[in-house]
Amino acid sequence: MKSIVDIPTEFKNTADIFIALGDEHRQRILLAFEKGEKLNILQIVSTTTLSRTAVTHHLKVLHGAQVLNSEKIGKAVYFWINGVAVIEALQGVLTYIKNET
Repeated sequence: MKSIVDIPTEFKNTADIFIALGDEHRQRILLAFEKGEKLNILQIVSTTTLSRTAVTHHLKVLHGAQVLNSEKIGKAVYFWINGVAVIEALQGVLTYIKNET
């Protein structure tokens, strides 16, 4: 058995992404986005049975994990999926696992 002292570089920033993706409500929020689409909070709320407060909470978790990007346009904040960050994190984990097996 190998002793683990440091988290492998390939796992950097993956914990937050896995936590964010581990919730069914957040998964449903991500599924509301079409490819390349930007949605504001009201548009996202309209796709779910969750309250605006609950959606805001889930958006903060997704944004904090870098699963979503955001931009304020006028009074509205628009969100979109940060595919590059998610793919890089997951690919890092896959690469590590492939190299260890």
